[in-house]
Amino acid sequence: MAIDFEVESDYQELLDWAREFVETKVSKVDLIWPHDTYKDMTPQQRAIIDPLKAQVREKGLWACHLGPDLGGKGYGQLKLALLNEVLGTSRWAPRIFGTQAPDTGNAEILAHYGTDEQKQRYLEPLLEGDIVSCFSMTEPQGGADPGVFTTAAVQDGDEWVINGRKVWSSNARWAKFFIVMAVTSPGAPLVERMTMFVVPAETPGIEIQYNFGVAGEGEDDTSEALVKYNNVRVPSTAILGGVGHAFAVAQTRLGGGRVHHAMRTVGNAQKALDIMAERALSRSTKGTLLADKQSVQQMIADSYIELASFRLLVLHTAWKIDKLNDYQKVRLDIAAIKVQTARVMQAIAMRAIQLHGALGTSQEMPLMGFLNSGIMLGLADGPTEVHQTTVARQLLRRYKASPSIWPTSLIPNLKAQAEQELFGEVFTQVVPES
Repeated sequence: MAIDFEVESDYQELLDWAREFVETKVSKVDLIWPHDTYKDMTPQQRAIIDPLKAQVREKGLWACHLGPDLGGKGYGQLKLALLNEVLGTSRWAPRIFGTQAPDTGNAEILAHYGTDEQKQRYLEPLLEGDIVSCFSMTEPQGGADPGVFTTAAVQDGDEWVINGRKVWSSNARWAKFFIVMAVTSPGAPLVERMTMFVVPAETPGIEIQYNFGVAGEGEDDTSEALVKYNNVRVPSTAILGGVGHAFAVAQTRLGGGRVHHAMRTVGNAQKALDIMAERALSRSTKGTLLADKQSVQQMIADSYIELASFRLLVLHTAWKIDKLNDYQKVRLDIAAIKVQTARVMQAIAMRAIQLHGALGTSQEMPLMGFLNSGIMLGLADGPTEVHQTTVARQLLRRYKASPSIWPTSLIPNLKAQAEQELFGEVFTQVVPES
């Protein structure tokens, strides 16, 4: 099967338009409102953002991850990856293009499993970019390990009652609804133990115990939350995908999303490399440019090699998803790019910071933000070590143990086998079993 990353000329024109649009217009919004991408927009912001969204819609690039029935184009993962490389260079671009996480994943869940009423109430305004949502899964006592989740939902007639606590519930303070993962069958196998619920933000019993943020966020901009569910009652129609099907529902939002995160990281890392190269050509020390120093040249070369290799790995993964149309068959590759996403971003950001000295650590430059994103990407959607284990297990399934105590690549025995095939001699192991 030939590997081909080429896209049609008309789509390439759209990518070129998107790149110029983000660089010349959207990037200006990043500078004015760097921390407001998840908040309800002010009238002033709407006056700027809505016309930008309209231009995206006019070009047919709005919410491209969705199918045509939901207002998207139904593009395959390769095209989406190339678009996300562009969007990764800007904070506001995902919202202006209708592809902002966690809203994109939540929209896909509602599109697949929501009722008509839920789609009208939540999905339509979510797709319009008028509201934001929250995916409430992680718990304080065990992080993202579902095996230790304790937040539970108990059936009471036609209702379910949710009790427990969730942490790292992104955008809870601004969300209009929550998608909550709760234990409904404690004694069942892990993959059948939990159920997904859609819960309106105004439901009695939802308590945001406190909001907190990641490094670099101001107190008014903190986007994470510790949420307590105190006898939160929802109707049976709030269930998404059926009782005990939370794992299957969650996978709806994870597979392609990891590819998009990776490709956005390519865009971010390229930006860091661009900044690094400019610095090397602009700054002199000890009488020569940084660009003329071998250690700096090695840093720039390593950054390019790592980024180019990573980009090809992500595109290859996206291409395989399109060709095989089965995320399980590409599970190894998706886990591999998840591992590299954090590593590449951290490595290139650190080199860029080093070349800028103290300036690189300041709020005057975006480099610490790049580094922080790399660190967070090594934890979000499962830590790097979990994905390394997935890669190893998936890869080892392709091999089998040697039938002998000796490796099958032992040269003396291979030579004897070759002599038998070439000269017809009786083959006996040169290196015996015992």
